[in-house]
Amino acid sequence: MLWKRSRWLVALLSLVVLFGGSVAAAAPPKTRVPKVVVIGTGGTIAGVADSRVALQTYRSGQISIADLVKFLQPELASVADVSTVQFGNKGSGSYTIPEYYDLTKVVDQQLARADAVVVTTGTDTMEEFAYWLDLTVRSKKPVVLTGAMRPWNVIGTDGPANLYNAITLAASQRTSCFGTVLMLNDEIYPARDATKTSGLRMDTFQTREYGALGFVDEKRVRLLRAPARVEECRTSKWATPFDLGKVDRAKLPRTEIVYGYQGAGGEAITAFADAGVKGIVTAGTGAGGISPAQSAALAAAAKKGVTFVSTTRTGSGAVYDGGGTAIGGEDLLPQKARLLLLLSLAKTNDVATIRGWFTRYGMQQFG
Repeated sequence: MLWKRSRWLVALLSLVVLFGGSVAAAAPPKTRVPKVVVIGTGGTIAGVADSRVALQTYRSGQISIADLVKFLQPELASVADVSTVQFGNKGSGSYTIPEYYDLTKVVDQQLARADAVVVTTGTDTMEEFAYWLDLTVRSKKPVVLTGAMRPWNVIGTDGPANLYNAITLAASQRTSCFGTVLMLNDEIYPARDATKTSGLRMDTFQTREYGALGFVDEKRVRLLRAPARVEECRTSKWATPFDLGKVDRAKLPRTEIVYGYQGAGGEAITAFADAGVKGIVTAGTGAGGISPAQSAALAAAAKKGVTFVSTTRTGSGAVYDGGGTAIGGEDLLPQKARLLLLLSLAKTNDVATIRGWFTRYGMQQFG
């Protein structure tokens, strides 16, 4: 009897296999991949050269972000469920502050439905794009910026690898609560510290004294440090005061930068003040020094209500706040101190409050 039953089971199994069935348990559903939205703004990564060896002579902002992402398929499908938004398609230096305002709105809107956002930009002012988003985006989900130093269609282009790695990093969710980060040349940098150091080399982005946050090595995301704001990830203190939902786009204040050098005149400061500029950042020598003529012009403009922030042109070190007429920008680069000053003035004209924000958000520290 046992032998007959065994023969019956073997026959049944043979029929199942023959007709394409399976006696195995149903396959588990596929694991959901993260939803990542890639927002394109143009730049070299979307650039096209007339020759495959024209590494530095090309037209930026020529290819749509949808086509850049499509080029990475089918490999990208296993990394993330990617959709695209074409915000713009021009060089990074062509964008205005009101357009920065609009970009923040788009990023927050997309993060409401996706797990992470990648923004592609030109590298010339990428650090300013990144720091603006770092200060204004309300979501704690990953925001990753990337770009390229060579156009998309040349030999040795860095664009495809940078975009693929940026999506890989965003999809990993490893930089949640980091704020905005940059991903280029396999390296991860925080928006606050990153700066472009070469007009031509692909390893152009550095963080001066601090080093990279980590690296993307193929499928491996390696994080070695984190921005200090991660300490407040679970609290309301994580977000900055710069909620653009409470700021009038049409009333964003004008802020400018004045460079310090030997024998510099004060006319630029005076002209900016007379033109209605609300805030001026000085990029001074050493620990923030400016010329006697500039100092005199600064004092006169401050009496008219212009708010000043003092930074150094050296690229590292700090200008600490001493409670004087100019707020100490600590180690913020002038171009980034300008954005923080602009956003601060969009909220208040109270110098004491702005001074506190520079201490609190301009130089975030652990502990």
